[in-house]
Amino acid sequence: MTVTRGRPLSLTSRVLLFVSIAAGFSLLFCAWMVSNSIKHHFMEQDADELRVIVASIERALDHDTNTEPTIHDALAHAVSGHHGVFYRVEDAQGQLLYQSADVDFAPQVATLPTVQRITGDHLQTWQSDSLQLSGVALRITTAGGEYRVVAAMDMGFHLDFLRRFHGSLWLIMLATAVVTLLAAWFGIHQGHLPLRGLSASIQSIQTNRLDTRIDPASVPTELQDLVHAFNHMIERLQQGFERLSHFSDDIAHELRTPLTNLITQTQVTLSKKREPQDYQELLYSSLEELERLSKLVSDMLWLAKSENALIKPDLLNLDIGSEIHALFDFFGALAAEKNIQLQLEGQTPAIAADRNLLRRALSNLLSNALRHTPQGGFVTVGLRTVGDDRLVVSVSNSGSTIAPEHLPKLFDRFYRIDPSRQRQSEGAGLGLAITKSIVQAHGGTITATSDQNSTCFTINLPLNN
Repeated sequence: MTVTRGRPLSLTSRVLLFVSIAAGFSLLFCAWMVSNSIKHHFMEQDADELRVIVASIERALDHDTNTEPTIHDALAHAVSGHHGVFYRVEDAQGQLLYQSADVDFAPQVATLPTVQRITGDHLQTWQSDSLQLSGVALRITTAGGEYRVVAAMDMGFHLDFLRRFHGSLWLIMLATAVVTLLAAWFGIHQGHLPLRGLSASIQSIQTNRLDTRIDPASVPTELQDLVHAFNHMIERLQQGFERLSHFSDDIAHELRTPLTNLITQTQVTLSKKREPQDYQELLYSSLEELERLSKLVSDMLWLAKSENALIKPDLLNLDIGSEIHALFDFFGALAAEKNIQLQLEGQTPAIAADRNLLRRALSNLLSNALRHTPQGGFVTVGLRTVGDDRLVVSVSNSGSTIAPEHLPKLFDRFYRIDPSRQRQSEGAGLGLAITKSIVQAHGGTITATSDQNSTCFTINLPLNN
């Protein structure tokens, strides 16, 4: 079942979303700081004015004449020139001495806490009729006695200013947010120019231009790893296309020869009437070419399965020495015909491997060694262990030295050292490629060396798969 997922957000949308959230929180924090700062300023301003008012009241209470009518008159004229100021004075017994006639806030201030000094943090707010008041209660001691004074100011002007200021602040924040997002979008758009340039460079690479590489120095640092990875990918694709192209050429060559032989022999035979024996020889010759074609196709299919990890070795505990002796018996007649000595040196413990696959790999190496060993030469199979976990099998033979430039290509499909590519007794050139696939399927490696008129193929396998 195919799970359908929504399309992920674009890079621009992701960055803009992050910028929007960050800018939103930053602007809200700034607005909160500015608003609190202004409120604190107003409170300090009110506290300063209330200190002046209380000082005036205290001077009025310290008057020489302490009769009630005189105190009332003194308090009534104690504060002048202050708009929106209200105060209430009580004696030590709680009797009202004076209260501003404009407003009665006795119920609201009955439980108001008394402070020692007036600061912005000590101010209390309350609602009285239609007024929003901010004030403080404190005790004053004079020569005439002790008094409780409640002084308050109308906050209407401050609140009106704050309302208008908040409206302007929200507009400023909105405009700032829009400008910030537009600037961020433009910056992102400009920042993505290298990505768009890289995309254009990638789109320009076609199958006939796989040798093109992107210069990492031409892109920003953040994109250099991507460019390196892309260049490596293109290099692997180029090698794959080259191998595929060579493979197509090689397989066309390998198939053309037997097909040409079949067609030519058949045409020659059918050009005139012949004896039954001639037709029989044609059939034998055609059968030989068809068997060669069948083996070629079978080997190609096996390699295709191996490359797609479809070949799973059936692991058994095998004695490599016994398997090699069995192969020596099989190739003994051919070795005796060419007077070639077959030798086995060393011994190893049992290994977990697929008998059929391992025999095929070793058979390919022995067949290849016998094919290229001159009369009277030798083929030696060496067995040894490296450490506690590696098994080494070497197949060496006497003969002409292989040039170093050919050694890495010996395991390529259809590769032959002879550039003329003429088929004599050798196969189609897939034996070593199959051997390498078998070794790799067992978790091992195979290498080839050649010096002093001898060639050696070395297989390195894990003892415990």
